[in-house]
Amino acid sequence: MTKTLDVITIGRAGVDLYGSQIGGRLEDMGSFDKYIGGSPTNIACGTARLGLKSGLITRVGDEHMGRFIREQLVREGVDVGGVKTDPERLTALVILGIRDQEQFPLIFYRENCADMALCEDDINEDYIASARAVVPTGTHLSNPRTEAAVIKALKLARKHGLKTALDIDYRPNLWGVAGHGDGESRFVESAAVTAKLQSTLHYFDLIVGTEEEFHIAGGSTNTIEALRAVRAVSGATLVCKRGAAGAVAFEGDIPNSLDDGQTGPGFPIEVFNVLGAGDGFFSGLLKGWLDGEDWHTALKYANACGAFAVSRHGCTPAYPSWEELQFFFDRGIKRPDLRNDAELEQVHWATNRKGDWSTLRTFAFDHRSQLEEMPGYTPDKGAAFKELCLDAALKVANGQGGYGILCDNRIGRSALHRASGSGLWIGRPTELPGSRPIEFEPELGDDVGTLREWARENVVKLLVFCHPDDDAKTAKMQVARVKRLFTAARRNGLEFLLEVIPSKVGAVDDTTTATLIQTFYDAGVYPDWWKLEPFKTDAAWANAVEAITRNDPRTRGIVVLGLDAPENELAASFSLAANQPLVKGFAVGRTIFGDAARAWLQGQMSDEEAITQMADRYTRLCRIWDDARSGAQEDAA
Repeated sequence: MTKTLDVITIGRAGVDLYGSQIGGRLEDMGSFDKYIGGSPTNIACGTARLGLKSGLITRVGDEHMGRFIREQLVREGVDVGGVKTDPERLTALVILGIRDQEQFPLIFYRENCADMALCEDDINEDYIASARAVVPTGTHLSNPRTEAAVIKALKLARKHGLKTALDIDYRPNLWGVAGHGDGESRFVESAAVTAKLQSTLHYFDLIVGTEEEFHIAGGSTNTIEALRAVRAVSGATLVCKRGAAGAVAFEGDIPNSLDDGQTGPGFPIEVFNVLGAGDGFFSGLLKGWLDGEDWHTALKYANACGAFAVSRHGCTPAYPSWEELQFFFDRGIKRPDLRNDAELEQVHWATNRKGDWSTLRTFAFDHRSQLEEMPGYTPDKGAAFKELCLDAALKVANGQGGYGILCDNRIGRSALHRASGSGLWIGRPTELPGSRPIEFEPELGDDVGTLREWARENVVKLLVFCHPDDDAKTAKMQVARVKRLFTAARRNGLEFLLEVIPSKVGAVDDTTTATLIQTFYDAGVYPDWWKLEPFKTDAAWANAVEAITRNDPRTRGIVVLGLDAPENELAASFSLAANQPLVKGFAVGRTIFGDAARAWLQGQMSDEEAITQMADRYTRLCRIWDDARSGAQEDAA
């Protein structure tokens, strides 16, 4: 059978609610960040980020948290063919926090949860056979029903020639040998747990655990004796994690000292959060193991991925991409607190963004002052009209990718919120219309702190009227405000679009915009998106693109703005812009909605007529852009 997956993990899938405050008791946490969690879920995501084709077998609830897990797995590139929806049980939750370098309190909410209902019927032979390796984790050996599912998967793996690996992942309270309040506990002796684990260890080619986890698997608190007890029932390669001391691999007999095992290089970094570090470690190890690397190299990958995990907040969000890992190896450690290494964090951010926006055709109806100045405008009519704009955008997109909108929260709030979850790319403006120097919309607050209330799929859009000839005071003020908003966007996990319009300020030439672009990069601003005026020459485009790629080769790209130009002028500007692969599409507004807005606001056009006219114009512009891009690609070929 054709192998379409590299690895399938089996077991826990839940939602981690991570305390946002650091250094306090879990009792005192005031807010939480939400991530997917559970050891096999983390490993599936971690390996996918490293370029493996990963799948997960588990159950989630038929509710919001279950859908969140499924959708996030898809965003991470994990195959969900083995994820079942349980109609009766809730998705598991974990509430956890970071007290200090030694204390990481957590509570498991897993009473009769969905993933513990996994059963033999959930194990599909064809799905197992489609992979190169199967990796269950220890918790699902703690219950007869889930154990039966795991054993069935392991027997099928043997039948079809798959590799098998176990993450011992010992959580005493999930085995019923510690109380609910002891979620942080990693070791409680139990002869029953040891016996259960040892009855399954012969199924595995690779077994991974901490010293304490091998203590429970081997039935001894002496690590060498425990490893020898495991070796007595399993021929697997044993990888023992030793925290700051790294990890060691044993392929054959267990020597008298852990120091005599095979090792990989370690990475001296600051420990910020140990939760999920083992899953990051295992992700790197699996990458090396399944790629056929030697243990020195596989452990290098594993140690590095573990280092990323302990230095960042959250589990899955902390894990590196393959590109990020190579960047880290090539450049080395510049500061031990990796989460505060700006260069590394930019690579982490840019290489782990989700969504394919290689084409972006945007209907921009975030206009505020232009609409407010039209005859017949009222706030209620403005809001209703923007709903019609959204209807037109959805009609044209028709569920396909590559379409987006720009919509404000002041007039267009109802449309903005309704667009969430629609599949559209959603940009949201922050500047007070026409302001120079930049003033922010009042809704952002004095410290732009209200970004924490934005939907995560909203892209922070900021328009700056600026010019290289601006006086020093104005230039300094504008750059500082852009940097403040950019920093807040990053802090809140929001992408950032920077629009610069110099032509409204002064004369422009082929270098004007490129000079402005460099100014913002010099200030430490790395937009995910640039929104630029349509240039009149290839040289201007080449200069702008070169400035962006020189500073940020991982940027999402550029969209061309419309400036209320008629279609024939837009067609000409699209033709020029489409020659640059970094230009992903357009953001056009009044050319699409202007006539409809003027007529509809005065009662001269019905809702359906307005939607139809806007959809037709939007469709034509999309076709013009697609034709221009196709022509440019043909010319390049």
